[in-house]
Order: sequence, then structure tokens, then C-alpha cells
Amino acid sequence: MNYFKTALLLAALTGFVLVAGYLLGGQSGLVIALVAALGMNLFAYWNSDKMVLRMSNAQEVGPNEAPELYGIVQGLAQRAGLPMPRVYVIDEEQPNAFATGRNPENAAVAATTGLLRHLSREEVAGVMAHELSHVRHRDTLIMTVAATLSGAIGMLASFGGMMGGGRDSEGRPLVNPIVAIAAMILAPLAAALVQMAISRGREYEADRMGAEISGQPLWLASALAKLHAGTQQIPNRAAEANPATAHMYIANPLSAGGLRSLFSTHPPMEERIARLEAMANQMGAGQVQAQARPAAPASGPWATAHQQTPRRGPWG
Repeated sequence: MNYFKTALLLAALTGFVLVAGYLLGGQSGLVIALVAALGMNLFAYWNSDKMVLRMSNAQEVGPNEAPELYGIVQGLAQRAGLPMPRVYVIDEEQPNAFATGRNPENAAVAATTGLLRHLSREEVAGVMAHELSHVRHRDTLIMTVAATLSGAIGMLASFGGMMGGGRDSEGRPLVNPIVAIAAMILAPLAAALVQMAISRGREYEADRMGAEISGQPLWLASALAKLHAGTQQIPNRAAEANPATAHMYIANPLSAGGLRSLFSTHPPMEERIARLEAMANQMGAGQVQAQARPAAPASGPWATAHQQTPRRGPWG
């Protein structure tokens, strides 16, 4: 099903690029846009995961560099019946994570150093199970392609802005300035709408399936509460520089405000936590404990109701 969604996404964005190319450059712009769109689609399918990891400054790690994280992912992948994905670490203090790859055989999961430093082993397992559920459900293909193509749309908008001021040999504008301004406004909005359309429903499903993989919905519920506090207080430099990747993260990594909050790609964290708590009850996990929904921080974003001691470093 996600291969069909990806095909529709590629077709829609190709159409958008063609229309924009024609508006910006007439028939010659249409030809250039067609060539660019075909190349962009091929590149997005085969190399978008590598591009997203590079944009996020992710570094691959193995059992020697990150034994605890690698072991958690390995155990969860076995429980989920998945091939072992590549494991990456992003040097960012903001706690967050994402998965990428066009299929389970070419998948990768990435976690920030902030997530590894401030979450317990159980909470890290809950987050990694969520990411592996994206791999198992093959969400990562459309998520990664959307990130790459949305970034390309942003570049197209910038190109439209630069084209707006040129003139031909007779002094006439090469491009109608109104069209150029419209391209600058509509292209980022189109990218945001694409991301929003594919993100909200899949996050709820990934939460549910991730809780099934780990067998402990409250691990992820507790992690989400910490992620919510952390992402509101700590910026993510890589995501801020490349906002097209924001929808891939388990928690919205972008600073709130303006159009970024209007086009939020993630469902409300409170609703996600409430669904996980309800799932825990249904699974017979007993009464929902207060620490599953941490109280207001006592001395910082990571102080929870049970006052968990922070880790000494990213690997424990």
C-alpha cells in the first residue's frame, strides 16, 4: 500500500514541479523542470535515505561504539521479525529519533545523543520500537521520499525568487514578478501540506505497533512526555537547518511559532500518551502509574515524578 502512496506522491510532486517550471520559464522552463523531476524522482527513491542521514549529520555506530543502543535495537528487531537495521547517532542535545530507508532490508534508525543521555533504557527501547514499527509498516519509504522532495520544492521556491528580478534583452521581465512571489509562497506550503498529510495517522499507528513490539506501552508513554518537554526547550540545529526532515522524527523537532506551528506534522503529544495509557490497561498492564505521565518538571525538562537519575553519558 505504501508503494502506491509513494507513487502518488512522486506523481503529484512531479506535476507541481512541471507547472512551476512552466510558470517560471515557459516552454523552456517546462523542459528543464521535466528533466529535473525525472532525475529527482529516481534519486529520491534510491538515495533519499542517505541524503536524509547526511542532512541530519548522523554517524553510523556499531556494537563497539554504542553497545547499549545497538543491543536494544538488535533485540527489538528480532522481536519484530525484522532484519537488523543500520544504527546511527546524531550529535544533538534535543532528545529525538527517526527511521529511514526504502524497505526493511535497507533500513536505518537514528537517535540523538540527547535522547540517549536523558532517557532510561526502557524509554529508549520504547522509542526504538516505535521507529522499528515504521520500518515494519514500510512508512519509511514515503517519509524519506517526502523529506527529499519537499526540500527540493523549497529550492524551487528560492529559484523562483531569484528569477523574479531578471530581464531579457528588450528590458522585459523574464518572469512575472507576481508568479515568482507566488512560487516562493506556495512551494513551501505545498511541501508542508504533503508532510502533514502523510504524518499524523502513521504516528498513532507507529505508537500502537511499537508498544506491541516492546510489550510495554508505558515505556513509550513516559518517553514521549520527556521528548515533549525536551523539544520545546532545546533546539535541534540539524532539523532547523533542514525543516523538510521534521516529519520523520518521533517528536516535532522544530521551534514553535509562525507557519511551523500551523503546519505541524505531528499529532498532539497528550493524545498519543493517552492512547498508550489506554492500551496499557487493555493489555493488562495494571493501573496506570503517575510516572507514566510525568508531573511538571521540578528542576529542568528531565525531572520526572520518580526523579530518575540522568545518565552519565550517551551510552550509559
